[in-house]
Amino acid sequence: MDIQKIKQYKSTFDLIVKEVRDDEGNSIEVWYARELQEVLGYARWENFVGAIGRAMESCKTLGINVDDHFREVTKMVNLGSGSQREVQDFMLTRYACYLIAQNGDPKKEEIAFAQSYFAVQTRKAELIEERLNEIARLDTRERLRASERQLSKNIYERGVDDRGFGRIRSKGDQALFGGLSTEQMKQRLGIKSGALADHLPTLTIAAKNLATEMTNYNVEQKDLHGEASITAEHVQNNRSVRGMLGQRGIKPEELPPAEDIKKVERRVAKDEKEMQKESKKLPKGE
Repeated sequence: MDIQKIKQYKSTFDLIVKEVRDDEGNSIEVWYARELQEVLGYARWENFVGAIGRAMESCKTLGINVDDHFREVTKMVNLGSGSQREVQDFMLTRYACYLIAQNGDPKKEEIAFAQSYFAVQTRKAELIEERLNEIARLDTRERLRASERQLSKNIYERGVDDRGFGRIRSKGDQALFGGLSTEQMKQRLGIKSGALADHLPTLTIAAKNLATEMTNYNVEQKDLHGEASITAEHVQNNRSVRGMLGQRGIKPEELPPAEDIKKVERRVAKDEKEMQKESKKLPKGE
């Protein structure tokens, strides 16, 4: 998501924030669910109420008082006849909005944006962009872990042990990185410990994942057995992915390393804990 799109979303989300006073008289930001539903791209209120319910359950699971962050209210809406009727709504804290976004579909741009918008306390566009990029990299790394676990399972069922899996993966890296082995790539990027993928930029992680997913698919579809045939398949898939990148002028071995993903994971987890602790509560009288 580029910075202009982030600024557009930010402007839309900023427009619906309201301010109320907490029990000490301090200003607190709140959002109303009916308005949040629209900016999050939910067409039906019934579906959005389901997301709110899941967020409230998450709140309970974390041992947090739901009433501090979710307040059911009613509001009047105009009907076509000119009359009005009451409808259900919810007053929500920033933390409640964050939990709702966390329980939505992150493939939707609005949801992915909201997850970072409500997590970043100052809500500066540049900080939101930074967090969106971090979350995208974490998600991509987790997809690679999942596809590699599936590959390990697939090849074990077809007569290849853990050492064979290591050799297959290494040969794949060589094909992707233009002949450089996993260890050579670590030396090139100055990686002293940890998995190579933990230090790669999002694009390279996605490339490795695509090649691995292709291998999984063809191992299953072609019912490949034995280390030699599966190695050939994995090497070819990594070469194909490298060729696709090359057509766009990208050489994966020349991309700079990224921050150790373990550090990113710890920072994101820490930020979420701090947000949970520092989030202001709804006033009791509202």
